[in-house]
Amino acid sequence: MIALDEAAKTQNIRVLCVDDEAPMLEGYARLLRSLGYDCITTTDGYRAIEIVKSESPHIVLTDLKMPGIDGIALLESAKNIDPDLAVIVVTAYATIPSAVEAVRKGAFDYVPKPFSADQLEIVLQKASEHRRLLDENKRLRVQLRDTYAFGNIIGKSQPMQRVFETVCKIAPSDANVLICGESGTGKELIARSIHANGPRANQGFVPVDCASLPETLLESELFGHEKGAFTGAHTDRPGLFEFANHGTVFLDEISDLAPSIQAKLLRVLQEHRVRRLGGRREIAIDIRIISASNRDLEAAVAQKQFREDLFYRLNVISIKLPPLRDRSGDIELLANHFLRKFGKSVIRPPVRISTDVIEHLLRHSWPGNVRELQNVIERAVSLCESDAISVADLPERIRSFGAPLPTDPMRVSLREARRIWLEPLEKDYLKNLLERHGGNVSEAARAAEIDRQTIYRLLKKYGIKSFE
Repeated sequence: MIALDEAAKTQNIRVLCVDDEAPMLEGYARLLRSLGYDCITTTDGYRAIEIVKSESPHIVLTDLKMPGIDGIALLESAKNIDPDLAVIVVTAYATIPSAVEAVRKGAFDYVPKPFSADQLEIVLQKASEHRRLLDENKRLRVQLRDTYAFGNIIGKSQPMQRVFETVCKIAPSDANVLICGESGTGKELIARSIHANGPRANQGFVPVDCASLPETLLESELFGHEKGAFTGAHTDRPGLFEFANHGTVFLDEISDLAPSIQAKLLRVLQEHRVRRLGGRREIAIDIRIISASNRDLEAAVAQKQFREDLFYRLNVISIKLPPLRDRSGDIELLANHFLRKFGKSVIRPPVRISTDVIEHLLRHSWPGNVRELQNVIERAVSLCESDAISVADLPERIRSFGAPLPTDPMRVSLREARRIWLEPLEKDYLKNLLERHGGNVSEAARAAEIDRQTIYRLLKKYGIKSFE
């Protein structure tokens, strides 16, 4: 018989038993109730169809041969009412071909007579788990459709709802995923949501920032090394691929991988084996790869900066995260989410966001996306001295954005017009650009498609030494 923890799984599982022989139904009822199932019985196939409509059982256990309406007809009618219904057909050995036909028509399984209590118990357990998984998947889909949040990702806009639905579809698979989007759009959070809702959820999620480590160090981190492989390698050390075995590896900023590491990563994806630096033994691994990039990887492939074969291995399924400027309907929702989050860390009565602040937030272009908005709200909560965040609590770049023009544009010189309108825009762009790239001038220059010297010249021009 099943253990106590298994019995707990049968609670609230309703089983409809249908058989034209009353003694058989009494035996079913005693057994099922002893196993923790809710049991409904009837000797009438037509009555069974009405019970499926009114009681919504999770499982139907029906005899194949019955007067009036047989098990096949009951199966077809019940599945039309509830496509997720698990129907188990009970049959004599002589009618097994008919039972196989029932399975082809949608029956979950069949049980040949005579059968033991243990045999029936096992089939019921499988049907219960099958139905539980279907209900859980349906619940998740409803939640994604009706709620604003998926994990820590907030959004009610159509672009984000499409992302949520894609995550819901692909999470149960083992396919590699490539997530593209600007910095600050939440690529790692989406990766974590895919992992958390997939079959590897109970295993490790290992994030790796490919842009933050030098090539030699990154190679050692990913693949591990043997003692003596290089200066300072005093002991054997497994890499992150080994550490994440049976789990998920998230490779952030995959476009920054050096060509030599790209070749080794391709081999890992093809052969599901890894060899440590300085080692000869190949180690079998079972991992799912989710990668992310804020650059156009297809363009990088065309420019011979990224391996085409590796790109197709990583890009089995792609997700494009929209920038915040393309999901403006989420800005107020996100702002209030961050207000609640950061308001808990401040010892004062709860604050709200004033209407004029929302208007300023909606006018801003958000080059730093959700991460920038989070920073702005955290700053405002810290500076706020009243019961509502005001425009004065916002950074200057947001306070001035969209402000009324200071003078008539037709009554000033071109140089003056540039000073009034273009220079503030250029200054704001530069500050946001550097903030988005964490102050890294090289990355900022590459993103803006200008050289480093131009960045330094503009910093000096506008007297920018730090960022708000």
